[in-house]
Amino acid sequence: MGALASAGLLVPLLGAAPSPGAPRQAAADRLQEAFAAAADEYHVPQSVLLGVSYLQSRWDAHGGAASVTGGYGPMHLTDARTALASAPHHSEGTEDPRGDTSRPAPPPAAEIPEESELPARLKTLPRAAELSGRSADELRTDPAANVEGGAALLAAAQRKLGKPLSGDPADWYGAVARFSGADDEATAATYANDVFAVIRDGEQRTTDAGQRVTLAPEPGLRPDAAQLERAGLRKAPKGGTECPKTVSCEWIPAPYEEFKDPNGNPDYGNHDLSNRPKSQSIDTIVIHDTEGRWEGVLKMVQDPTYVSWQYSLRSTDGHIAQHVKAKDVAWHAGNWYVNAKSIGLEHEGFLTAPDTWYTEAMYRTSARLVKYLAKKYDIPLDRQHILGHDNVQGTVPSSIPGMHTDPGPYWDWQHYFTLLGKPFHRTAGTGGGVVTVAPEYSRNRPEYTGCGKPGEKCVPHGSAAVRVHTEPRDDAPLIKDIGKRPGGQPSTIDVNDVGARLSTGQQYAVAERKGDWTAVWYLGQKAWFKNPRKQPTAVDAKGLVVTPKAGASEVPVYGRAYPEKEAYPAGVPVQSVTPLPYKILAGQKYVVGDKVPGEYFYSPTFDTAPHKVVRGKDMYYVIQYGHRVGYVRAADVQVAPSGK
Repeated sequence: MGALASAGLLVPLLGAAPSPGAPRQAAADRLQEAFAAAADEYHVPQSVLLGVSYLQSRWDAHGGAASVTGGYGPMHLTDARTALASAPHHSEGTEDPRGDTSRPAPPPAAEIPEESELPARLKTLPRAAELSGRSADELRTDPAANVEGGAALLAAAQRKLGKPLSGDPADWYGAVARFSGADDEATAATYANDVFAVIRDGEQRTTDAGQRVTLAPEPGLRPDAAQLERAGLRKAPKGGTECPKTVSCEWIPAPYEEFKDPNGNPDYGNHDLSNRPKSQSIDTIVIHDTEGRWEGVLKMVQDPTYVSWQYSLRSTDGHIAQHVKAKDVAWHAGNWYVNAKSIGLEHEGFLTAPDTWYTEAMYRTSARLVKYLAKKYDIPLDRQHILGHDNVQGTVPSSIPGMHTDPGPYWDWQHYFTLLGKPFHRTAGTGGGVVTVAPEYSRNRPEYTGCGKPGEKCVPHGSAAVRVHTEPRDDAPLIKDIGKRPGGQPSTIDVNDVGARLSTGQQYAVAERKGDWTAVWYLGQKAWFKNPRKQPTAVDAKGLVVTPKAGASEVPVYGRAYPEKEAYPAGVPVQSVTPLPYKILAGQKYVVGDKVPGEYFYSPTFDTAPHKVVRGKDMYYVIQYGHRVGYVRAADVQVAPSGK
């Protein structure tokens, strides 16, 4: 009854509007008060409650919307039966994930696994309802009730471990670890370590609902990590996983098996053995979302007839599963040149569900993994090397329309790169000649359609993307992408249409400025986007740019950097160097990434003996051409500083 009585008192903390005479500051402090009240009622140290909530949601309520794993509110209480959708990965688009015509691959044939019994980590909200006496609807929609439910779960976990409801945060390590929902010891420990790191360092921010929350630092805090040994969790097989020590990593291998295709011919899947970086450099990391739930995704990547990627990341607790060694080539990006030189990371999530947010736990472990891989393989931490799947270009004109568009406009690139230690900010004056796209995620809310049904408006939501027009006005037509729509139809605001879209962190050469509008060179055109001083969507930068060599009116753009035909040895079929329908016209400029030799990894057979890396004399520049990267021959262009 005590919990119920207290719960009733908490209802108005966030749900009701302040009285006309109430100070504005008091209204903005309601969530802080809710944490204090719940901590007092359930005898959980307030710093523990705040630390757990920060790692789950950064204290955001997301307007009562569910996360990618059906988690609600600041405490991320999960109710997957109510919230969760499921779809096969690669369900949007028609790309061949392998992207190599020497060995055409059929579309993925794996079936979506049947829904099985949900694990405990996906149904914490019903349990919190039992413990707190709150209704499930209250826990989903009322942040104060949600905090109370989280406190009830923590207290129950502490009691189950046979520990007293101590006022010392150091005594709560085991309960915090169990709160994560992880079923293995390493993931639970990583989660608890992150929570206590937040408590030691302290945090403060204003939430998505305008609530000011502060967690004072406790630098001397040393929790009792030995508590976890008595929690009875399994030890996940590491199997030589390639992960930093600061994350939990499990080995769940994708099979390299030979089998018969439907016609009885020899076939194999779902990746290629290689010897990177000795054979080829690894210079790109590709960020994906799974478009499916964790358990189903793991089943599909273990199907030899399906596609593959190196790592999967779980949303509830940031747990990582590795499937393919970094030395080997996974089939994930839809472009064989990119596959052969990249590592693919799949994040549990859904592109077309704007309100299905990602947890801080997953963002943090993903950033740690990327920093580790970037350091190991000397990969620069910028947006020409850390790509979204939606930034990968089609290999030939016919493949462009079917290229995939995940993780989409709702992945928070600015927050992600802040965790990587490389936040996007101004690095030059207005004469720098380049801009870095950097809208404020929560306030940047362009309209999208197609999240549910074609043409139907998506729920308004923060976005990392900025739309570009043909003229400096809101009602001007969007930029056309002749690769995506060869018939010349205009781009749309569909959530999967990247034809007229800039993404946070991408850099473009400035073409012109008019008042609140900035134009950049994009897909061979001058593309305008709104960039007001009071709420900028891009900041000034400088760097190197390419432009056609003197005397050339235009130069072709390619979707892969393949060698010239003279470089191919006997027995390796020559791969065509096919220009895309895109061009760089005289006077246009595009930001330069790497200068790379033409390379082709020949790997059409299960037997690795005939595999070869063909490397030519032709050199290419990687450029930011549109929303996706492109490649131009070094012989066709000249490189110059972007500034005046």
